[in-house]
Order: sequence, then C-alpha cells, then structure tokens
Amino acid sequence: MGKSITKVVYKPDPNTSDVFLVVVNPEEYKRWKEGAYNNPIRTIPLVNVVDSFEILSSNQGPQGLLGRPSKQELDNVFGTHVDIDVIHQILENGKDESGESI
Repeated sequence: MGKSITKVVYKPDPNTSDVFLVVVNPEEYKRWKEGAYNNPIRTIPLVNVVDSFEILSSNQGPQGLLGRPSKQELDNVFGTHVDIDVIHQILENGKDESGESI
C-alpha cells in the first residue's frame, strides 16, 4: 500500500477533463482554508501547506496521467505563470481529494 496523500484539484472548465493540482499537507491545508474565512490575511505560510511548489496537470481528469503544464498554459488559465500565484488560486478554488497515491 502506498502512502496516503491529499491533493487539491482545480478544474477551470466543467466541460473539459483538464485539471490542475497540487499535493498538500491535509491538516495545514484545512487550517489555511479555515483561516481565510476568519482572517483575510493568512498567517500560515504556503510552504507549510503544500508538499512542493510543483503544479501538475492532466487532460484526463485527476486520475489521469500527470505532467507539468507549460508557462503558456498557466498564463491562459490563471492569468499568470508565477508558481506561488497559481498555487494560491488552486488552493482557494480547488477541492481537496484524498487517496493512496498520485
């Protein structure tokens, strides 16, 4: 059995299977997300929330083959290719999913 992980999956368009995701620490993500409702200035650093600052994507849904999106693809979807800004948008607008492995 693999290690249990939690990922936050963002689907920009409900009519396609394209998704973007980041792997997170579930406890810290929950605290970070709840902190947004209590305080607009988040006090938990992203480095504690995400497993790595790597953005993954798939055009086969969250269970499909994962790869790294191009800067152009990130610009088209998120309006920026700066990893911290993209990760912030994924964390705010995505949904967390737990599983045994990526």
